[in-house]
Amino acid sequence: MNFLRGVMGGQSAGPQHTEAETIQKLCDRVASSTLLDDRRNAVRALKSLSKKYRLEVGIQAMEHLIHVLQTDRSDSEIIGYALDTLYNIISNDEEEEVEENSTRQSEDLGSQFTEIFIKQPENVTLLLSLLEEFDFHVRWPGVKLLTSLLKQLGPQVQQIILVSPMGVSRLMDLLADSREVIRNDGVLLLQALTRSNGAIQKIVAFENAFERLLDIITEEGNSDGGIVVEDCLILLQNLLKNNNSNQNFFKEGSYIQRMKPWFEVGDENSGWSAQKVTNLHLMLQLVRVLVSPTNPPGATSSCQKAMFQCGLLQQLCTILMATGIPADILTETINTVSEVIRGCQVNQDYFASVNAPSNPPRPAIVVLLMSMVNERQPFVLRCAVLYCFQCFLYKNQKGQGEIVSTLLPSTIDGNSVSAGQLLCGGLFSPDSLSNWCAAVALAHALQENATQKEQLLRVQLATSIGNPPVSLLQQCTNILSQGDKIDRRGSKIQTRVGLLMLLCTWLSNCPIAVTHFLHNSANVPFLTGQIAENLGEEEQLVQGLCALLLGISIYYNDNSLENYMKEKLKQLIEKRIGKENFIEKLGFISKHELYSRASQKPQPNFPSPEYMIFDHEFTKLVKELEGVITKAIYKSSEEDKKEEEVKKTLEQHDSIVTHYKNMIREQDLQLEELKQQVSTLKCQNEQLQTAVTQQACQIQQHKDLYNLLKVQLGKDSHHQGSCNDGAQMNGIQPEEISRLREEIEELKSNQELLQSQLAEKDSLIENLKSQTSSGMNEQSSAAASARDSEQVAELKQELATLKSQLNSQSVEISRLQSEKHELLQKTEAFAKSVPVQGESENVITAKTTDVEGRLSALLQETKELKNEIKALSEERTAIKEQLDSSNSTIAILQNEKDKLELEITDSKKEQDDLLVLLADQDQKILSLKNKLKDLGHPVKEEDELESGDQEDEDDENEDYGLDQDHI
Repeated sequence: MNFLRGVMGGQSAGPQHTEAETIQKLCDRVASSTLLDDRRNAVRALKSLSKKYRLEVGIQAMEHLIHVLQTDRSDSEIIGYALDTLYNIISNDEEEEVEENSTRQSEDLGSQFTEIFIKQPENVTLLLSLLEEFDFHVRWPGVKLLTSLLKQLGPQVQQIILVSPMGVSRLMDLLADSREVIRNDGVLLLQALTRSNGAIQKIVAFENAFERLLDIITEEGNSDGGIVVEDCLILLQNLLKNNNSNQNFFKEGSYIQRMKPWFEVGDENSGWSAQKVTNLHLMLQLVRVLVSPTNPPGATSSCQKAMFQCGLLQQLCTILMATGIPADILTETINTVSEVIRGCQVNQDYFASVNAPSNPPRPAIVVLLMSMVNERQPFVLRCAVLYCFQCFLYKNQKGQGEIVSTLLPSTIDGNSVSAGQLLCGGLFSPDSLSNWCAAVALAHALQENATQKEQLLRVQLATSIGNPPVSLLQQCTNILSQGDKIDRRGSKIQTRVGLLMLLCTWLSNCPIAVTHFLHNSANVPFLTGQIAENLGEEEQLVQGLCALLLGISIYYNDNSLENYMKEKLKQLIEKRIGKENFIEKLGFISKHELYSRASQKPQPNFPSPEYMIFDHEFTKLVKELEGVITKAIYKSSEEDKKEEEVKKTLEQHDSIVTHYKNMIREQDLQLEELKQQVSTLKCQNEQLQTAVTQQACQIQQHKDLYNLLKVQLGKDSHHQGSCNDGAQMNGIQPEEISRLREEIEELKSNQELLQSQLAEKDSLIENLKSQTSSGMNEQSSAAASARDSEQVAELKQELATLKSQLNSQSVEISRLQSEKHELLQKTEAFAKSVPVQGESENVITAKTTDVEGRLSALLQETKELKNEIKALSEERTAIKEQLDSSNSTIAILQNEKDKLELEITDSKKEQDDLLVLLADQDQKILSLKNKLKDLGHPVKEEDELESGDQEDEDDENEDYGLDQDHI
């Protein structure tokens, strides 16, 4: 602290050069002091001097401050002081109240210091690394310093950050900082970083910027939020404007749906704060960025559909019809709705159904048109309504028909005001601006719609009581011919320019309207008189438009009026005006200074009513017609006749080509169907092959299982139990012997019965074996499956052949299409070189005959392909039937196998029971024999009993008698 007091005391003691010496001492102390406290105090002193003595501190201390940032990162306090000092040196924020000259000098000073700082790109990388520090005293000054660098030399700093590893990602972390000061300044930093740099915009967007910014806007209260919401909206505009990739990412991320709550404002008569108006204005501009006419049509269309599906368009229409909305917000809302519905049929249909909350309800279009033709409304609002009406009719033939129908006699409702009545009222109003707006709006109802141009010819107007009605076309030409005689408010030429643009749009590409226009004998003399006069600069534009209208009357003339045929009109121009003079007057339109401004954007955006001269769509029409009218004026009658003949020939050729196009289109469809059938058959073929393979595997499994069961049955049938024993009999009573003999006889009978049952079971097993031997038919089914696989292979080969034929035929059709295109080009060349007409017709005829022959050959090949497909289908059906029969055979074998398994199981159980009974019988017989032996009675062996016959029985009787005698 003593050091700091000495420095400050020396600062106030001496003159101006003393401060420079003080700064030098402080710089030396920063560079040479070994104590961190001394260096920190010196940097703090430099910070206090940097605002007042910016130049001296910047020149002497910048290098030392950068060195501090590199070496003293462990001390956050000295790093914070160094960053603040650099910010004061580079930033121009403190110089706002100084006079202009010193402000320019300070700006130059800031850019010079910035250039010195970024001369070493490592300094910017170092600053980016410091932003990773969470300490408030480091991160906040670092954010401010980097923002100032970007403001001074944005492109250079952007490039350094772009090539720095993870440079943009580090800055994105600022949006997640819990401290609002750093987060808000981080938004400002990203604003400067993303300005006019598409690469950085994409990186920021893919670093989840949309999610974070929308979260901040929601947290701050949407449109009711403060300046933070404004900063976030400006950053979103930077990311989305003229960046198709980010716009698509915004739409695909479902972020459009999150914009709907922004516009839930309702009716608020208590007044709007200036910040809310600014926020809502930026929100509307953000919507317009997504649906701007300058975006790719596909991207704009998808965004428009998403806005309708999520209810955003409905919310905007609610604001449009609400009360208490500020004028500038209402104007911007109208412009936004205009671009949301422009060229999107679904949105246009919805807008046509919107009604204003009035009694009785009126369509929103009618309410808006009432504002457009009302001269008391603000100019910008009237321009916005005109733009909305133009966007509603853009590529909307249904809407055009609805507007024109409100002018027709059969649909006019006397109890309510219609859109057509408002347009007619504006067209003939004493206000020139209303005349121009109504004329342009009506012209858009006719744009590229020949049907409505013809329908509008039916419109009749009642000019005054007692006079017959006149057509709308006649009334327009009457007002046009009166010129400046009618006293109007506003521009002198605005009304005539608007009417001439309407007539040019009406008559272009509509020969019937041209005939109606020429039928009035006063129109052509009026136009020629206007073109021939030498008028001032203001009237030159009117002369150019009159020349355009007369040129349209020539170019689209069908020569149905004898007095006004093409040739006669051209002779009239040559006699009264001169062809060169006519072309010169025609060129006045595109040379006008306001023409190029109107041709840039569809929106009628004019600084004042005097600049409201040209319409955007009309400039397209002028660009299209100026060249063809010039050619038409210079063509002779013979050239016209030849051109007519060429046109007829081309029309015939076009009809032939159209016919062939339709045939080729049909063949393409047939080929597609055939390809689909081939692919379907191929898939079915593969499925059948898979099924055959599976069935073969199942059959093999059944065979193996059957063989296993057969072996098991063979083992069980060979099992036998026998037991032979002898005994001697000893002193047993005759009653007991007889009883034992009876028991033996009974046991013998039971044994015989069991043996007979066992024999029956053996025979049954043999029968079952013979039945299962029929399973050998599986070999035949396997052979059938082999034949199926061979047929499937043949079918696959035929399918491959068919596919190659289809490919060759598609190549042939492509070649025919290219030849047809060459033929069309040759025909156009023929139109330019007329003298060789006969030869061209022969060439066309030969080419046409050749094309017909090739197409007939293609048709024949298509029929053959269909027959082959039919044959393949029949073969597939036969294979399918064979597979079905195989499946049924397998099912039968499976059932038989199940039955055999059940019967074998039952047989095994019965055999087990029989064996148990036999074992018991043998045991009883053995016990009885043992008793007989014990009694001393002789017993025969078991073998003799089994093979015994009638003689054995006699022997037994004799033995029995002997036994009795002995006893």
